[in-house]
Amino acid sequence: MYDLVVIGSGPGGYIAAIRAAQLDMKVAVVERYATFGGTCLNVGCIPSKALLESSERYEEAKDHFADHGITINEVSFDLKKMLARKDEVVASLTGGVAGLFQKNDIATFQGHGTIVDAKKVEVKKDDGSVETLETERILIATGSKPITLPGVELDKEYIVDSTGALEFQEVPEHLVIIGAGVIGLELGSVWRRLGAKVTVIEYLDEIFGGRADKDVSRLAQRVFKKQGIAFELGAAVTGAEVKDGKVTATFEQKGETKTIECDRLLVGVGRKPYTEGLGLENIGLETTKRGFIEVNEHYETSVEGVYAIGDVIPGPMLAHLAEHEGVTCVERIKGIAGHVNYDAIPDVVYTHPEIASVGKTEQQLKEAGIKFKAGKFPFKANGRARALNDTEGFVKILADAETDRILGAHIIGPRAGDLIAELAVAVEFGSSAEDIARSTHAHPTLAEVIKEAALDVDGRTLNL
Repeated sequence: MYDLVVIGSGPGGYIAAIRAAQLDMKVAVVERYATFGGTCLNVGCIPSKALLESSERYEEAKDHFADHGITINEVSFDLKKMLARKDEVVASLTGGVAGLFQKNDIATFQGHGTIVDAKKVEVKKDDGSVETLETERILIATGSKPITLPGVELDKEYIVDSTGALEFQEVPEHLVIIGAGVIGLELGSVWRRLGAKVTVIEYLDEIFGGRADKDVSRLAQRVFKKQGIAFELGAAVTGAEVKDGKVTATFEQKGETKTIECDRLLVGVGRKPYTEGLGLENIGLETTKRGFIEVNEHYETSVEGVYAIGDVIPGPMLAHLAEHEGVTCVERIKGIAGHVNYDAIPDVVYTHPEIASVGKTEQQLKEAGIKFKAGKFPFKANGRARALNDTEGFVKILADAETDRILGAHIIGPRAGDLIAELAVAVEFGSSAEDIARSTHAHPTLAEVIKEAALDVDGRTLNL
């Protein structure tokens, strides 16, 4: 008898299992795939970042080293080696998760997990055998999978999802991407840097699904266009077909029917909860119309003893949020007062420049009728950014007009994904813009842009 059976070994599941083991719970993890780590480690966050890093270094050497006085006669890349490095990074991290399970005495079961009842999980292995696990509690952490589009059938060679776009064995001459969200823009950046012509088709009239701060999305779109990514906005893709090694996609835009031909088509329109075959019907657990599992403040479902975290519950689909929810869930099971402040969860897009945010956007505050002050500072006025020759972008801080409490922060620029951590901590602890402005930031660093933006909330920036 286990104290907890976790179904899914992605960031939410494996971290929850480890924390539960630390709290002296007898834990088992069920994973349907051959390696641990879920989408994030295997075919998502990690492999995409490996390719983003490799492609960015190639482009830097090819186009920008000369700015630093470094002369290279000819720069080329080895795609097979680049993909192999990506796979090595993935293997080391998924193997690391297996090691953590062993270190924490967590039992692991490879196979498809099905909930039989609130105290029992069946694991069907690849060889057809079935093992039954009895448990006091079940934690569903099965994550999400790519959304498909009607009329656009994936063949995993010419028409692919994000997983397929990580495995191209040659650079497409023309890559068309459906969806101007994080997935599409990150993978589009990879293949553009390596020589592909990239066109992004987006249903809405703006990128990032309208979720980013308007100032950030406007600048990002200008920068991406300058880099060579073309956009077809306000366009609804209605179909795609493959003929003679070419893909023709059809879309509706401003009342017109248009077509576009390409070598590869990437469907990157988002993700949906992955709960098929989980056996929710066996315990009377229903999902929302969008497929999510509803939970209470303790991450417990409507069925006592059955919990859920991460992409299968409503909210942002972020690996680090799933981890946070997993820890909080098992701590509350043990009577520890864990919590998740959803306003303090950072979000990052790993394009170049990077884009990061935390808390509310300016448009959200306006819609809610909340009075605020905004401070903004550009990287072009920062000494370290100039030394890096990476000056595109800015930091923007939104603070309550009366209390000065930071309500949101948005960064587009170099190392934005690392810089946002300071502001996420500030939001978590209810800091004011004045708190940031009065804190000493080392010189010369990119972090000084955050301080200057905080000073600008009160109209007293010093270096602009």
